[in-house]
Amino acid sequence: MKNSRRIRRMGRNKKKVQTLNLTSLMDVFTILVFFLLFHSSGGEAVEAPKQIKLPESVVETKPRETVVIMVTPEVVIVQGKAVISTIELLEAKDETILEITEGLKLLERNIIGISTKTAVGSKEVTILADKSIPFSALKKIMSTCTGSGYGRISLAVIQKAAQE
Repeated sequence: MKNSRRIRRMGRNKKKVQTLNLTSLMDVFTILVFFLLFHSSGGEAVEAPKQIKLPESVVETKPRETVVIMVTPEVVIVQGKAVISTIELLEAKDETILEITEGLKLLERNIIGISTKTAVGSKEVTILADKSIPFSALKKIMSTCTGSGYGRISLAVIQKAAQE
């Protein structure tokens, strides 16, 4: 039987090895990995610095993005900027601390970036205080925050396993 042109042409096409182009596949996976990495770090957890030892508690809800006030044994820090020493805070007679009020007002005036805008706009404060700081100091900070318009105040703790 004589092979026709069509049968020979089909035979040539069957002999070709089809290869998969992995370059475009790798590009898609790379973009997917970057997308997942970018959107998975949405500021869900607030990391405490090494010099602050937080108390432990059972927590059921995740923290929101808020203004962070850190109280170390040495200094009070409002959103990364030191405003007053802890000793001065403890010795202050007033319930409202002027330096913290000014730090919060400065933060509202100098909004840079989406995360800061979200934190200031929510009017929420998270206080990270060393567990050695007396509650009277925390009470002054909370009173100052309330006076500055930050009505929702949270105290940061270390999450431990729920007791059953």
